[in-house]
Amino acid sequence: ELSTALNDYVGRETPLYYAERLTAHYKAHIYIKREDLAHCGAHKMNNALAQAMIAKRMGLTAVVAATGAGQHGVATASACAKLGLSCTIFMSAADMEKQPSNVDLMTLLGAKVEPTAGNFKDASSESIRVWAGKLGEVYYLAGAAVGPHPCPTMVREFQSVIGRETRRQAAEKWGRTPDAVVACVGSGSNALGIFHEFVGDRTVRLIGVEAAGFGLNSGRHAATLAAGEVGVYHGAMSYLLQDEEGNIICPHSIGVGLEYPGVAPELSFLKESGRMEFYSATDKEAVDAYRRVARLEGILPALEASHAFAYLEKLCPTMPDGAKIIISCSGRGEKDTETVFNYPIS
Repeated sequence: ELSTALNDYVGRETPLYYAERLTAHYKAHIYIKREDLAHCGAHKMNNALAQAMIAKRMGLTAVVAATGAGQHGVATASACAKLGLSCTIFMSAADMEKQPSNVDLMTLLGAKVEPTAGNFKDASSESIRVWAGKLGEVYYLAGAAVGPHPCPTMVREFQSVIGRETRRQAAEKWGRTPDAVVACVGSGSNALGIFHEFVGDRTVRLIGVEAAGFGLNSGRHAATLAAGEVGVYHGAMSYLLQDEEGNIICPHSIGVGLEYPGVAPELSFLKESGRMEFYSATDKEAVDAYRRVARLEGILPALEASHAFAYLEKLCPTMPDGAKIIISCSGRGEKDTETVFNYPIS
């Protein structure tokens, strides 16, 4: 049932697109995994649909979820509409102001959008609180690979379709695995989705790019793996942005979907084991990358995904001739056009 829906409803598989003008610009072969072309415009639909099916099989009729940039909210609302489930989405009032089009879409799809204070972490807390109070009635549909077990495992498992397709498409296009796979890292659903297939293949560099916001020394960023310490939040142990007393430090990113103070426990492990490399990109670098991809390829990447594109500036000069690099374009960027348009050009 899920396989059929992923094909016929979500539109999988998504293309692995050869970016000719980015390739000429960077002097390295750049391919883009086009998750922005999936139904609702992001990778979030892969997991939302699967978990909504689980909720229905469990006999539950009500779903709660939290969203930051709104992409998971729209995907969840769509899946619930398709399956006849009631849907409540918690979203911070600040993020609702930044992403009004996604709020409108969720409402049109029949979801009830509940505003909260703070940002995505606070919306997550509220959705978990409602779920915990009504375990026999409500299904908590996690969109990020964080929170209590088995949520991170489920999200990673349902998103791993991205990596399986990518491996097969790379073999078809050039006969081997890529040299590097690059993805933005907020909480980790997009990164784990494309990385998981390649974790056991040491010939493939796995590169996660976090949000450096105004800079790692500014105190206003969301680079959990780069600047966080191990802690427990939302029922999971992972790297965490926290002060000396263990209080949460509020994250910041121009890509609001990256504003989470923790990160997937699995990514935390892969950092400590040395299997994955982690870097960061500032707000300005992400906006510059958004504009560059738009002008060179006619693709509007979400500001979250733009952080991954931004790292090409530093990565490509270090790669050998003929290297094949895959960028995960986790979502489309129409939702961010006003932010980018009004961002000053230096």
